[in-house]
Amino acid sequence: MCGSISDARRLFDEGVGYGDNVVLWNVMIDGYVRHGMFGSAKTLFDRMPHRSVVSWNGLIAGYAQNGFFKEAVDVFREMQGEGVEPNHVTVVSVLPAIARLGNLGLGKWVHAFAEKNKIYVDEVLGSALIDMYSKCGSVDKAVQVFEELPKANAVTWNTLIGGLAMHGRAKDAIECFKALERSGIVPSDVTFIGVLNACSHGGLVDEGRAYFDRMAREYNLKPRIEHYGCMVDMLGRAGLLEEAEELLSSMPMQPDDAILKALLWACRVHCEVELGKRIARRLMELAPREGGCYVLLSNMYASIGDWESVAKVRLLMKELDIRKDPGSSWISIDGVVHEFVVEDDSHPRTKEIYSMLEGMSEKLRLAGYVSDTTQVLLNVEEEEKETALRYHSERIAVAFGLISTKPGSMLRVVKNLRICADCHSSMKLVSKIYCRTIIVRDRNRFHHFKDGSCSCKDYW
Repeated sequence: MCGSISDARRLFDEGVGYGDNVVLWNVMIDGYVRHGMFGSAKTLFDRMPHRSVVSWNGLIAGYAQNGFFKEAVDVFREMQGEGVEPNHVTVVSVLPAIARLGNLGLGKWVHAFAEKNKIYVDEVLGSALIDMYSKCGSVDKAVQVFEELPKANAVTWNTLIGGLAMHGRAKDAIECFKALERSGIVPSDVTFIGVLNACSHGGLVDEGRAYFDRMAREYNLKPRIEHYGCMVDMLGRAGLLEEAEELLSSMPMQPDDAILKALLWACRVHCEVELGKRIARRLMELAPREGGCYVLLSNMYASIGDWESVAKVRLLMKELDIRKDPGSSWISIDGVVHEFVVEDDSHPRTKEIYSMLEGMSEKLRLAGYVSDTTQVLLNVEEEEKETALRYHSERIAVAFGLISTKPGSMLRVVKNLRICADCHSSMKLVSKIYCRTIIVRDRNRFHHFKDGSCSCKDYW
C-alpha cells in the first residue's frame, strides 16, 4: 500500500511537477488522506498553486472522518482567511468536527452562514446540525432545527432521538419514537439503539426491556451487539447485575470490550467485587492491552481500600507497558478552545485560575460540602486526597470559565473521560453558589447542573 502511494507521488512529480492542474493535486492529496498520511497531505496542500473549494473540502472531511477534529476546524478557519466561500459539502464536513470539540459558538456561526448564503438545509445538513447542537449541549436548538426541516427522514429522527438520549431526556426521546411511528417511518435498528440508550440514561428499565422485545417481535429486527450493549449498560446502572450477567451469557455473539467495560464499571459503582473480577478476567483475555480494564479494576479495589490489589494491578500495567488515558477537559471562551489536564499549570492565567479554585473550595466548605475521597485512588492521607480532587481537569475548566465570563453566563465543558462522583456532586453546589448553569459533556452523556441539581437526577 505504501509502495503504491509512493509510486503515485513519483508519477505525480514526473508528470505534473508543481503545475496548476487542480484535479491531479486533489487526487494526490486524497490518496494521502486515504492512506492516513495526513502530514504529507497537508504539506502537499500547502504547496498547491491554486486550491478549489473541492481541495479544501477534501482535507477538512479527511481530518474530521479520521478523528483529527481540531485540525479539521483549523483548516476550515484557514479557508475563511483565504476568502474561499464554503459550500454545502464544506458545512456538512466540518460540523461533525465542531460537534466533537463542543464548540457551540463556531457551530452557530456555521449555521448562520448557511442560512445567510441560502445553503439548502436538506436531510443531510439538517442531521449534521441536529447532531452538532446536541453534542455542543444545546439540545433545545437541535429540536428547533428538526422542527424547521421541510421533511424528516429516518436519519434525522434517529439523530434527534440519540441527542435527546445523550442529554438524559428519556421521556422526550420515547415521545419522538412514538411520533416517528405515527409518521409512517419504520424504525431501524439504529432507532432502537437511540431509544435503548435513552432508557439506560433515564433509568427506565421496564421500558427498555419492552423496547428490546418489540424490536424482534414487531419489527423483525435482530438485535446487534450494540443493542445488547445498551441493555447490559441499562441493567448495570440500575444495579441489576445478575440480570446483566445472565443477558451477557445468553447473547448469540461474543461480547465486545465495550459491553464488558460497561458491566465492569457497574461493578465498580455498586461495589460488586467478585463479579467485577470475573468480568475483568474476560476483558483482559479479549483485549489484553486495553488500559481501561486495568484502570477500572484498580479503581474498584481502591474504592474498598484494598491497596495491595491496587498495587498488583498497577504493577501488571507497568510490566505490560499499559498506560491510562490522561483526563482532560476543554472549554470554549469567545471562540477559543482552552484545554486543561489534572493539576494543569500551563495556562497563562494559572495564578487566577488557582485562586478561583481556592475560592470555590472555601465556599463549598462553608456550604457544608464534604469531599468524597473514595474517588481518589491513591493510598494517601485524607487532606492530600481532598487536594487531589480540587485539581481535576473539569474543575480547572469551570474555574477558568468563572473568571473569563460575565456573571450568570452559561459554562460548557467537554471532558474526555467519565466525570467522577465527587466532581459531579460539587458541580451541583457550584452551580447554585455562583448562580450558573454548567453543562458538562463527559464520555457517556451530558450533565446540566443548575440551582444545585443535575439533569441526570444522579443516575449516571
